[in-house]
Amino acid sequence: MPDTSTLAHQISALFAEKLHLQVPSLDTDLIDTGLVDSLTFVEFLAHLEQQFGVHVSLEDLEIDHFRTIARIARFVATKSQNGTSSAFENDPAATSPG
Repeated sequence: MPDTSTLAHQISALFAEKLHLQVPSLDTDLIDTGLVDSLTFVEFLAHLEQQFGVHVSLEDLEIDHFRTIARIARFVATKSQNGTSSAFENDPAATSPG
């Protein structure tokens, strides 16, 4: 799987080509700036799953994973390394208390 920098540029291209959104930088907060609303987010997730072959489960829908293109790239890289199941299923520390 490509590194997070390559993924970030591919995700930026996805926003431009599929959603017709120009994101100013890889660290622009997509939510706080209003670039991405709830409907756009759902459409984006469908494109993300299709293009990168990752499954985003309900457990994965932590908004902080999707605030910036850089964070989305890290999320996709992690999902790709762990397979398409929930990141929580593959990370015992994520489900342990404390």
